[in-house]
Amino acid sequence: MVGRADLVYFFVSDMDRAVAFYRDVLELELIRRSGEEWSQLAAGSVQVGLHGAGSGPIRPGGTLAFTVEDLDATKVKLVERGVVVGHEGGGDSLGPRFVEFNDPDGNVLALFEYQEHA
Repeated sequence: MVGRADLVYFFVSDMDRAVAFYRDVLELELIRRSGEEWSQLAAGSVQVGLHGAGSGPIRPGGTLAFTVEDLDATKVKLVERGVVVGHEGGGDSLGPRFVEFNDPDGNVLALFEYQEHA
Protein backbone atom coordinates (compact mmCIF):
# COMPACT_ATOMS: atom_id res chain seq x y z
CA MET A 1 0.00 0.00 0.00
CA VAL A 2 2.79 2.48 0.82
CA GLY A 3 5.88 3.09 -1.27
CA ARG A 4 9.42 3.79 -0.27
CA ALA A 5 10.43 5.82 2.76
CA ASP A 6 10.98 9.22 1.20
CA LEU A 7 11.45 11.90 3.80
CA VAL A 8 12.00 12.53 7.49
CA TYR A 9 11.07 16.00 8.70
CA PHE A 10 11.47 17.99 11.86
CA PHE A 11 9.67 21.06 13.18
CA VAL A 12 12.11 23.92 13.75
CA SER A 13 11.83 27.25 15.56
CA ASP A 14 14.41 29.12 13.46
CA MET A 15 14.65 28.15 9.78
CA ASP A 16 17.88 30.05 9.11
CA ARG A 17 19.61 28.38 12.06
CA ALA A 18 18.28 24.94 11.12
CA VAL A 19 19.28 25.25 7.44
CA ALA A 20 22.73 26.46 8.45
CA PHE A 21 23.18 23.43 10.71
CA TYR A 22 22.06 20.79 8.20
CA ARG A 23 23.74 22.48 5.20
CA ASP A 24 26.93 23.92 6.69
CA VAL A 25 27.66 21.63 9.63
CA LEU A 26 26.37 18.30 8.26
CA GLU A 27 27.11 19.32 4.64
CA LEU A 28 23.77 18.19 3.22
CA GLU A 29 22.74 19.75 -0.10
CA LEU A 30 19.87 22.24 0.16
CA ILE A 31 17.36 21.20 -2.53
CA ARG A 32 14.64 23.77 -1.93
CA ARG A 33 13.52 26.41 0.48
CA SER A 34 10.12 28.06 0.78
CA GLY A 35 10.76 31.00 3.10
CA GLU A 36 10.32 30.23 6.78
CA GLU A 37 7.84 27.40 6.17
CA TRP A 38 9.82 24.59 4.55
CA SER A 39 13.31 23.49 3.51
CA GLN A 40 14.42 20.18 2.05
CA LEU A 41 17.92 18.70 1.95
CA ALA A 42 19.39 15.68 0.16
CA ALA A 43 20.56 12.93 2.51
CA GLY A 44 21.00 9.89 0.30
CA SER A 45 17.88 7.91 -0.49
CA VAL A 46 15.86 9.69 2.22
CA GLN A 47 15.59 13.48 2.29
CA VAL A 48 15.52 15.69 5.39
CA GLY A 49 12.74 18.25 5.64
CA LEU A 50 12.63 21.22 7.97
CA HIS A 51 9.13 22.47 8.79
CA GLY A 52 8.91 25.95 10.23
CA ALA A 53 6.85 26.00 13.40
CA GLY A 54 5.93 29.67 13.04
CA SER A 55 4.34 30.82 16.25
CA GLY A 56 3.06 27.32 17.04
CA PRO A 57 4.59 24.69 19.27
CA ILE A 58 7.58 22.61 18.23
CA ARG A 59 6.45 19.01 17.76
CA PRO A 60 9.13 16.78 19.30
CA GLY A 61 10.69 13.98 17.30
CA GLY A 62 10.63 13.48 13.58
CA THR A 63 8.00 12.45 11.06
CA LEU A 64 8.64 9.60 8.63
CA ALA A 65 6.96 10.08 5.25
CA PHE A 66 6.23 7.39 2.68
CA THR A 67 5.27 7.91 -0.95
CA VAL A 68 1.98 6.65 -2.35
CA GLU A 69 0.57 6.55 -5.88
CA ASP A 70 -3.00 7.47 -4.90
CA LEU A 71 -3.35 9.42 -1.67
CA ASP A 72 -7.14 9.40 -1.62
CA ALA A 73 -7.43 5.61 -2.08
CA THR A 74 -4.70 4.93 0.48
CA LYS A 75 -6.36 7.24 3.00
CA VAL A 76 -9.65 5.35 2.59
CA LYS A 77 -7.89 2.03 3.25
CA LEU A 78 -6.20 3.42 6.36
CA VAL A 79 -9.47 4.78 7.76
CA GLU A 80 -11.15 1.41 7.07
CA ARG A 81 -8.37 -0.17 9.13
CA GLY A 82 -8.99 2.15 12.08
CA VAL A 83 -6.40 4.85 11.44
CA VAL A 84 -7.39 8.38 12.44
CA VAL A 85 -6.07 10.78 9.82
CA GLY A 86 -4.78 14.08 11.18
CA HIS A 87 -3.36 17.05 9.33
CA GLU A 88 -3.76 17.13 5.53
CA GLY A 89 -2.50 19.61 2.98
CA GLY A 90 -0.09 20.42 0.21
CA GLY A 91 -0.69 19.94 -3.46
CA ASP A 92 0.23 23.51 -4.32
CA SER A 93 3.50 25.28 -5.08
CA LEU A 94 4.87 24.16 -1.70
CA GLY A 95 5.01 20.52 -2.68
CA PRO A 96 3.16 17.21 -2.64
CA ARG A 97 -0.26 16.44 -1.20
CA PHE A 98 0.04 14.75 2.19
CA VAL A 99 -1.77 13.33 5.20
CA GLU A 100 -0.38 12.69 8.66
CA PHE A 101 -1.42 10.06 11.18
CA ASN A 102 0.00 8.30 14.24
CA ASP A 103 1.19 4.77 14.81
CA PRO A 104 -0.08 2.96 17.95
CA ASP A 105 2.65 4.59 20.07
CA GLY A 106 1.95 8.13 18.87
CA ASN A 107 4.82 8.44 16.40
CA VAL A 108 3.87 10.66 13.49
CA LEU A 109 3.81 9.13 10.00
CA ALA A 110 2.90 10.78 6.73
CA LEU A 111 1.96 9.80 3.20
CA PHE A 112 3.09 12.00 0.29
CA GLU A 113 1.60 11.94 -3.21
CA TYR A 114 3.85 13.77 -5.67
CA GLN A 115 2.05 15.50 -8.51
CA GLU A 116 3.18 15.00 -12.10
CA HIS A 117 3.79 18.36 -13.74
CA ALA A 118 3.20 18.65 -17.46
